[in-house]
Amino acid sequence: MQSWDHQWLAALAVLFIGLSKAGFGGGLGMLTTPLCALAFPPRDALGMLLPLLCAGDAFSLYYYWGRWEKRCLWYLLPGVIPGVVLGAQWVGRFSPRELNVAIGLIAVGFVLYQVGRDWILRVEGTFQPNSRIGFLFGLGAGITSTFAHGAGPVVSMFLVPQRLPKEIYVGTTVLIFTWINWIKVPFYIANGVITLHTVRQSLLYLPLVPLGVWLGVHLNRRFSEELFSRIVLVTIFLTGLQLIFQFHF
Repeated sequence: MQSWDHQWLAALAVLFIGLSKAGFGGGLGMLTTPLCALAFPPRDALGMLLPLLCAGDAFSLYYYWGRWEKRCLWYLLPGVIPGVVLGAQWVGRFSPRELNVAIGLIAVGFVLYQVGRDWILRVEGTFQPNSRIGFLFGLGAGITSTFAHGAGPVVSMFLVPQRLPKEIYVGTTVLIFTWINWIKVPFYIANGVITLHTVRQSLLYLPLVPLGVWLGVHLNRRFSEELFSRIVLVTIFLTGLQLIFQFHF
């Protein structure tokens, strides 16, 4: 039985799924897995979150239906599938401590990418996607998503330099993550990451996903996005460090 503080931590993490799917808070969705990994054993956290992420994708997919650049998905998918297969095999071989470190490193790496994103994009420049580059990015997205539901930086590095219109960019991201998350489901089940226990936990927290979407829509109109994004990045960074080093307070 989890303590109340752990349950509240998990509830906050799941609420962030809805908020991020509503487009609020920049990298807020990257906080979901690290927070849940602080509240639950990391494998349980990954298994519990995946059905909730799929539910969040469904809400977003409905809103952005047809507003995407489909060719980006086709470039990434050939790499995503072996990436998920590799990630699922490696997750099964990691101890809880090692998995927490992996999740923490991905969280810290996300923050470092966000801080240096402008420089990275200048170096990348504008490029036309192709199957070779798409395979490499898809492989990275599949592995990081399987380890920590953390493929956001990899997908962003593939999409942002294409200078897609904002709505098309968001819709394309939704489409890509919907596919990635559903591809992970059978591998998570086969490797014991999704179990009856994690499904029961998912159902318990499921109402928080649409609540987060609704809240995100309203906060988008009233809150300073820039200030909140900075707070989110600091929180992700500190949470990642806690998972890596296990500070005792």
